[in-house]
Amino acid sequence: MDAPEVLSASARTVYALPEDKPDLAAVRAWACSLVRDLSEDIRLDVLLVCTELASNAYEHAEGPRTVRVHRHADVIRIEVDDHTPAELPHLGESRLGDSRGRGLLLIAQISRCWGTRDFVGGKTIWAEVSA
Repeated sequence: MDAPEVLSASARTVYALPEDKPDLAAVRAWACSLVRDLSEDIRLDVLLVCTELASNAYEHAEGPRTVRVHRHADVIRIEVDDHTPAELPHLGESRLGDSRGRGLLLIAQISRCWGTRDFVGGKTIWAEVSA
């Protein structure tokens, strides 16, 4: 995938995640190209949110999976779609064991807000990082 231009205010970009296995380094490189003009602190927060939400989509849901970044003047919204509508995430809980389930807690701490949205056949998990 070619690196897109730096997003202007109110721009949005979509990244289709591979079906078979996650390439989180590619997701991070793509997301970094979208926010390269922002401060390092904001870039790192955006990368962490993208990585965590994409990783969760592979571990807890079915594909296809898509990442979207909406960038506005004062906020960057990261959204990840999957096609498992029944299971909505819960902070600090994981069906994969007691040592898991901290990713959304981290996202809740660094994001100004986060949430879920159902759509026919799936769901979107999103978080907003202040720009």
